[in-house]
Amino acid sequence: MDFNTRKRQVLSTLLSQEPDKSRKGGVDAPLVDIIDSINKHPSYYTTSSCSGRISILEEFSATQNNEGEDNNKKQKLKKKAGDWVFVSHEPADPDHVANLLFNHSFNNGGLVVFRFEPFILALECSDISAAQSLVASAISCGFRESGITCIGKRIMVALRCSIRMEVPVADKGQILVSRDYVRFLVNLANGKMESNKKRTEHFFRVFQEKLEVCDSPSMTSDSCKLQSNCSNSEMRKQRTTMKRLNNTSGSQESFKDCTGFAELELRQLNILSRITALEETVACCSITRIEIPVTNSKVDCHDEQSNFSKVLTDKDGRADGPSTSSGCRLVAVKMKLVGEPLEKLFRWGHSTCVADFTSSKSLLLFGGYGGLGTHSRQNDTLTLDIETGSLKIINASNSPTPRMGHTASMVGQCLYIIGGREDPTRILNDVWFLNMDELKWHLLEFNGAIFPARHRHAAVVVGSCIYVFGGVHDATIYGDMYVLDANMLQWKQVEAKGEVPSARHSHSLAVTGKTIYLFGGYDGSRILGDLYSYDVNTGFWKSVETTGRMPGPRFSHSLFAFDKYLAVLGGCPATWQSEELALLDLERMVWRHVSISSINDCLLVRSTVNVVGDDLIIIGGGSSCYAFGTKFNEPLTLGLGPLRFLEQEHWHDRKKVTAQHVKILQTNATARWKNLPLRSNGTEEGMILSTNKDFLASRIANTSTGNHKIQDKGEPSDRNSNWILKLDKISAKIGKDALKKLGWLDLSRKARVIEQGSCICFPITEEAACFLLNDDSTLVGEIEDDSFICESSLVKMRKGISKNEVSFPVLLSILTSCQGKVVQGDNCSRSKELKAPQESLREAVSLLTKQKGLSPSILEELPSRWERLGDMAVLPVTSFKDDSWHSLGNELWVTVVRSLGVQRLARQGRISSTGTRDSTLELLFGDSGWVQHKENGILYCFDATKCMFSSGNISEKLRMAKLDCRNEIVVDLFAGVGYFVLPFLIKAGAKLVYACEWNPNALFALRHNISVNGVRNRCIILEGDNRITAPKGVADRVCLGLLPSSEISWCTAVRALRPEGGVLHVHGNVKDTEEDSWLENLTRSIKTFVLNEGYIWNVTIEHLERVKWYAPHIRHLVADVRCTSM
Repeated sequence: MDFNTRKRQVLSTLLSQEPDKSRKGGVDAPLVDIIDSINKHPSYYTTSSCSGRISILEEFSATQNNEGEDNNKKQKLKKKAGDWVFVSHEPADPDHVANLLFNHSFNNGGLVVFRFEPFILALECSDISAAQSLVASAISCGFRESGITCIGKRIMVALRCSIRMEVPVADKGQILVSRDYVRFLVNLANGKMESNKKRTEHFFRVFQEKLEVCDSPSMTSDSCKLQSNCSNSEMRKQRTTMKRLNNTSGSQESFKDCTGFAELELRQLNILSRITALEETVACCSITRIEIPVTNSKVDCHDEQSNFSKVLTDKDGRADGPSTSSGCRLVAVKMKLVGEPLEKLFRWGHSTCVADFTSSKSLLLFGGYGGLGTHSRQNDTLTLDIETGSLKIINASNSPTPRMGHTASMVGQCLYIIGGREDPTRILNDVWFLNMDELKWHLLEFNGAIFPARHRHAAVVVGSCIYVFGGVHDATIYGDMYVLDANMLQWKQVEAKGEVPSARHSHSLAVTGKTIYLFGGYDGSRILGDLYSYDVNTGFWKSVETTGRMPGPRFSHSLFAFDKYLAVLGGCPATWQSEELALLDLERMVWRHVSISSINDCLLVRSTVNVVGDDLIIIGGGSSCYAFGTKFNEPLTLGLGPLRFLEQEHWHDRKKVTAQHVKILQTNATARWKNLPLRSNGTEEGMILSTNKDFLASRIANTSTGNHKIQDKGEPSDRNSNWILKLDKISAKIGKDALKKLGWLDLSRKARVIEQGSCICFPITEEAACFLLNDDSTLVGEIEDDSFICESSLVKMRKGISKNEVSFPVLLSILTSCQGKVVQGDNCSRSKELKAPQESLREAVSLLTKQKGLSPSILEELPSRWERLGDMAVLPVTSFKDDSWHSLGNELWVTVVRSLGVQRLARQGRISSTGTRDSTLELLFGDSGWVQHKENGILYCFDATKCMFSSGNISEKLRMAKLDCRNEIVVDLFAGVGYFVLPFLIKAGAKLVYACEWNPNALFALRHNISVNGVRNRCIILEGDNRITAPKGVADRVCLGLLPSSEISWCTAVRALRPEGGVLHVHGNVKDTEEDSWLENLTRSIKTFVLNEGYIWNVTIEHLERVKWYAPHIRHLVADVRCTSM
C-alpha cells in the first residue's frame, strides 16, 4: 500500500461520523484547523494527535487484578492504565480541580497523578525531504523534541516538546497534598498550557505559509520540492528552465512523425545539459528530471537547439564554470583535554571567539545547551588553551542568565554577549561584556536605537563595531542589520541598500577586511543556500555570483575565512556534504570542495568554528531527538595548512564552457540522431561502447515502427528490465562504483556472473542505456582539459569511488574506458521484495487463527519486537498470553519460528530478584535453552533459561572493547557469563582478568566461554561472594556491572585497586532527574572508602556513559571514576 492510498484511508476515517479509537473518540477541538491544513498538503497526513491536556489519573494498584475476575476484564485492565479523575484540553479552574480531587472516592488503590502533557502530533510524510523540512519548521517553533521516528517503508514524524509535568497527589486512597498546593499545580499547568498554545499557533502559522506556497497555481509539485531545497537564484533558474523546456512541445498539430523519438531526443539533451551545467544545481538540490510528454506533434530541432542553449547559459549568454574537486583531503583530529572534564564542551547553541590579546592561543566559550549531568542551558565561561589542551572555568562574577542562540564577539580585551534565548518564552535583547582584566560581567545600557530581542542571529566584528544580522523572535524572523559601536556603546540600525538578503535565522556571517559575507539560513518555510556580501564602507548589499558547485542549502552551519578562501562547514540537513569543506576562492569566485576524514560520525549542527593559526577549532554541536536521544560532538582540530598549496596539488583550472562549446554540443546531439552512418560491427547482441552507432540506428528504426515504446514517467513501466551493462571481472568494481555514483544502477534487479566468472552483468536504467549507446568520449574532451582526468582520479577509481572525489565527466570517461557492452536481455533477474519479519509473522499467524476459527482480537498480542540470541528468538513477556492460543498447540510455534527465521522460541520473564539474578525465561519451542550467540566477534554460550543476557548493553561492551588494556589487570566483580570479561580479554587486550561470580549456571557458562574464545590462560575465576573472594591491591581497573545498583561492592572495588589508584566502571539505574545527585553520592562514597583504606587519592568522574533507557525516566548509566594518587 503506497503513501497516497494510506492517506485516503485515514482521511476517509476522519470524515466518518464513527468515533475513533482514542478515549475522546475524535480530534481535539484546538487541533481541527491545523490537522485539516496538514492533511491538505500533498506530502503529509496525520495519524494521531493531542492538543495538550491537564489531567488527573488514578492508576491501578499492583493487586487490582484479582484471581476471581474473568479473562475479559483482565484483558481490559491490561490495556487501561487507570481511571481518569479529570481531563481538560483547556486551562482549568483551580478551585474546581481541588474540590473534585478532595471529594473523589478512590477505588483503585493506586497512585493518583496530576499531569500536564503538551501538544503531540504524529504524521506520515511522502519522502525524507518533506520530513526534514517539517521537523526543521517544528524545531524552529519550539518543538525541539521533534524528530523522524521511522524511515522504513513508512516515513513517520513526531512533533512534540518537553514542557510536561507529572506530580503524585495521592496514594492508596490518601491525599498527599493540600488544597493550596493543588491550586498551585493547576496554575502552573495553566501557564504551561498557554505556552503550549502559543507554540502550536506559531507552528500553525508557519505551516500555513508553507501550504500557501505549495498551493500557488504557479508552483507544480516538483517545483515545490525545489523551493524547499534551493536558494532564490537557483529557484529562478529552475522555473525558467521548466518554462523554456515546456515551450518546446510545439503546437497540437505538429508531432505526428516520431512518437518515442522526440522524448528520447529531449531526454538525451537533458543528460547533456547536466554535464555542461557543471553539477551546480545537482549539489544544491535534488533535481527532478524534466520530461516532455509524448504527444502527436513534431519537434523542430532548431527550436530545441535554441532552447537547449538557454538552459546551459545565463542571462549574459555565458555558462557557469565548473565545480572543482580536490585530490586533497583534510583530517579532523579529536582534541585531548586536561583540566575540566571533556563533557563540559558537550553543548550546542553556545558561542566561542578567539582571545587575541593573550600570548597563548586560547578560545573563550560562553553558554549553550548541554553540559555535565542533566542537559540544560548554561551560563558558564570557559577558556581553552589550544596548544596545551587545558580547559578551565573562568570564575567571573555577576554572570549573565543561562542562554543559547546568542553571539559572542571579542573587541579588544572585552567579550560581548548579545541576545539569545533563556527559555522558549524568554527571548533576550541584552548585551553583556566581560573585561578579562577584572573578570567581572557587566550589563550594558544604551541610548539611541533599541535592539529588538532575538536569538539564532549572527554577528561579526569589524574594527570596534559588532555587526548583527537576522534572527528570530517567536513568529517574527528578522532581515535587518544592527551595529553596536563598542566605544560609544550605542546601537544603530543600518539602512538596507542594494540587493538585500531575505529575512532569516540560523545563518552564518564571516568577514574579510571590510567585506561581510552571509550564507544560508532558514526563512520560516525554506532552507536557503544563497550567498551575499556587504561592503562596510559603502553600506551596500550584493548577491555574490560564483561558478562551480555551490554548497547545498543549509542552516545552523559554520562560515569562516582562511587565506584566500571563504569556507562553509556542516549544518542541517545533515547529508554527505557534512563530510566536506566547501571553499570559495575569493580571487576567482570559484567553489571548490575538500573531503574531510574522521568526521563522518560527527553532527556539525549548531557547532562553532574558530581559525587559530593554520588550525580550525570545532567546538560542540549535535542534536536532540526524543526517538534517538541526544548527540554531542567532541572538540575537533582541522588542519587547514594544505589549503595554502592547493594550486600545486593537481587542482587544474578547467575551461569554462563557452557559447562555442554549447554550439558543438548541439551539433553533436543532432548529428547522433539524424546522420548516423550504418555499418555492422560484427558483435552478437551487444555493442562496444565506442562503436555502437549501428545498434543506435536500428533502435531508432524500431522506435519509429512502434517496436520499442518509450513510456512517460507517470505510466507504469517495465522500462529498466531489459538493459544490462556487461563488464569483465577486472573492471567490474570500478564500473559498479561509477554506475552507483551516477545513479544508473537499477537496484530493482540483481547483478549476475556469466561466462564462468569472467564477466558480470549489471542492470542499468534506460537513461544510462540511452547515454552509453553514444560515443561520448569526444564530448568529455571538449568540455574539459585532458589534464583534468589525471592519474590521481584513476587511482581513486581503482580504490573505489567515494563522495565528492570524482566529478560527473570523470565518472563517465572512466566508465566508457571499461570497454563494456550494453546488452538488451533478461540476464538480470528481479530482486524479490523482502517483507519485514513482523509482517510475515502477522500474515502467517492471522491465516492460522482464521483457519481455526479464533477471534482476530487475539492478534493484538503478536510481538512487534523481539531479541535474538543465536538461533533463538526471545519474545516479550506480553506475547501469546491469551488462553485461546493454547488450542493451536505446537502448530502455532512452528508457524512463528518459520516466520522469524529461527530454530527455537522463548518468552521473556522478569529477572529474579535473588542475588544470583537468575533468568526466568520460558522455553516455548525447542529442546534446550543453551544458545551460542555471537556479538562483536565474541562467542557467548549460555543457557538462556537460567542465565541473564541483555543485548541492550552492546554499546557498553563495545566501549569496553575499544579501551587499551594492554599490561593492565582488570577485576570484574559481577562477571556473569562473561559480558565484560570477554571484551576486556579479546578486544581490549587485558593482561589478566579476575572474574568474580556466584551463580553456578553463569559460572559453568563463563568457564566454557573463556575456553572456546581461547583466553583461558589470562582469566582467573573466583567463585563466591565478591566481597570475600575479590583480590586486593592488584587492579588497574574494576568493572561493577550490576543493575539496578552495584553500591554493595563499591568498597570492594576500591580495595581491589592498586596503591597508585585506577579506574572504576560503576553501573547503575538512575532517574533522569537524579543524575547529578547520583554522581555526587558516588563521588562522596568513593572518597570515603578511599580515606578508610588509608589512601590519599584524587577522585574524579572521568566520563558518564548513558547506555540506554532501562524504563520510563530511568537510565542505565556507567560512570568512569578515576582515582589517582596525590
